[in-house]
Amino acid sequence: MSKGCTFYFVRHGETYLNLYRRMQGWSNIQLTEKGSEDVRRSGKGLANVKFDAVYTSDLNRTIETAGIILEENKAADELTIQAMPEFREVFFGSFEGLSVDEVWASINEVMGYPTVGDLWSKATVPEQMNATKKADPYHHAENYIEFWTRIEKGLIELIEKHRDTGDTVLVVAHGNTIRYMLNGLVPELIDPQPLLNASVSKVSYHNGFYHLESYNQVDHFLDL
Repeated sequence: MSKGCTFYFVRHGETYLNLYRRMQGWSNIQLTEKGSEDVRRSGKGLANVKFDAVYTSDLNRTIETAGIILEENKAADELTIQAMPEFREVFFGSFEGLSVDEVWASINEVMGYPTVGDLWSKATVPEQMNATKKADPYHHAENYIEFWTRIEKGLIELIEKHRDTGDTVLVVAHGNTIRYMLNGLVPELIDPQPLLNASVSKVSYHNGFYHLESYNQVDHFLDL
């Protein structure tokens, strides 16, 4: 039987743009004090998990988050963080740093739903991303194909390295990156909700198939 491998996908801790409700894709913003504390609480809850490798995006907030998790881990002395640009957040183009509410209103003008709430509940992820690119005055925002091509390249690299090893792999990335990726990979994950900061989503991989073991988990958080 295949040993497969297991992925722990962790969203980074709260940043200042999260706090201010600003669009945050490739913007390189540090964690807030609460963000760091929540990551440490998450790390304490993962302290006994023996990771065989650690990957992040190349943005500071994921590297900082991974560093805190490894500080709390009891078997991480030999681990080195490997930063990969493939696991960056969705790029929002000229919308980066702008008000979340104002940007989604602009996207909805393109899509034509009665409300932004209707857009979120009725439009697919690819439709939303393609509309974001169209709504961006510079059209620099990533559409779905651009995003998926980038993410898939990184994922294939991890699978080729860890498949059938039995490895447990920590991947610290971003809310939309993890959610959209799992939505495309895991058949049983239908209409996944946005991820909480420092949450854990656990996925096993065997014989070419992904199986969801947990999603958006925060009940492992321990008090400081």
